[in-house]
Amino acid sequence: MYTRKIKENLDCGILVAAKVFGGKWKLCVLDAINRGFVRPADICRYIDEASPRVIEMQLAELLFFGVIEKCAEDVYPKKTEYKLTALGESILPLLTQMDKWGTAHSEFIKERQRELEESQSV
Repeated sequence: MYTRKIKENLDCGILVAAKVFGGKWKLCVLDAINRGFVRPADICRYIDEASPRVIEMQLAELLFFGVIEKCAEDVYPKKTEYKLTALGESILPLLTQMDKWGTAHSEFIKERQRELEESQSV
């Protein structure tokens, strides 16, 4: 089993939030669930840039930290759905603000990204 060499500082709120919500797709997964995409296959279709395995891993981490809960029906074929817990719903106002910020600044960021890619290709 892996043992950390440097102790995590979980007294810092930013580090706690990064631990729970950090990762390339976790916030997108939460957004998908909030928008009604509750089945794993639906979430994968909504976030088509990420592989199903990655989505599965992100769902498992969010489940572990209590941000989402898994509802599985005992039928064949098995039907699994995810929903936000109260903890998960508490991040939604921040997600909304992040979305607004990203939308407002997307053109500037896209331009900077193009410049960066052009400078690296030379």
